[in-house]
Amino acid sequence: MKEERIFKAASGYLFLLLGLLVLTAVVFAFIHEIIWLGIVLIVVSMLILPGLMVVNPNESMVMVLFGAYRGTVKTNGFWWAIPFYSRKKISLRARNFDSEPIKVNDKNGNPIKIGLVLVWKVENTYKAAFDVDRYEHFVLVQSDAALRKLAGLYPYDNWEGHENEMTLRSGGEEVNDELEKEIRDRLKIAGIYVIEARINYIAYSEEIAGAMLRRQQATAVVAARFKIVEGAVSMVEMALEQLSEKRIIDLDEEKRAAMVSNLMVVLCGDKDPNPIINTGTLHQ
Repeated sequence: MKEERIFKAASGYLFLLLGLLVLTAVVFAFIHEIIWLGIVLIVVSMLILPGLMVVNPNESMVMVLFGAYRGTVKTNGFWWAIPFYSRKKISLRARNFDSEPIKVNDKNGNPIKIGLVLVWKVENTYKAAFDVDRYEHFVLVQSDAALRKLAGLYPYDNWEGHENEMTLRSGGEEVNDELEKEIRDRLKIAGIYVIEARINYIAYSEEIAGAMLRRQQATAVVAARFKIVEGAVSMVEMALEQLSEKRIIDLDEEKRAAMVSNLMVVLCGDKDPNPIINTGTLHQ
């Protein structure tokens, strides 16, 4: 397989001056009615002036002579090459691709919408020009394919019993690095260098977004209740231990059960308790 090589073009200023001199000589020849010389000089000027080209900063010019790749001009400036070269301008600037969110299924089969932002540039002009057809379109298609593949490898979020599994929402840099590696491998054939690839949008698809939101809320409520109950049990245990150690009151099993029940209701209730003052004995 051929690789990119540098094409050394001649200075365009020198050949521009030469072309102007030839055109001046053409005028001089026709003024003095030297027709054959004028015709020859016109042909010479047609070989000189079309060979001039400008290469802007961070641009390149791929040079092809009769179907054979001869090299790439990467140095910016004013250059000249014989006009028989066909030339293809390829930008070397960094470019952004901000994809529209696409609908895919995650590892668990849930429909989600996910999008990415990609920063890329052409690194090998030979591969970009000849190894793929329309390298800009190739970047878009392969980035989309890599994003779809990544979405199918991980679940959108963690649920019960899967706390240690990496997800698209919580994976962070690990998921982005995996996406960047996948895109880089796919675009290598086109001579594209991937500067950065990141997920910039992720959400459940509209048809299940409401149900998943309620599920997330229920999971959060259960987790909060678990913590509340865990704390309440510790507080009740501490209260009973201190009452026993300090001999503040002697409680039989029935009184202990009643006290535990009342404390659990107070500590685990959704609303503030309304105290009831007992003016009689403990049993009234």
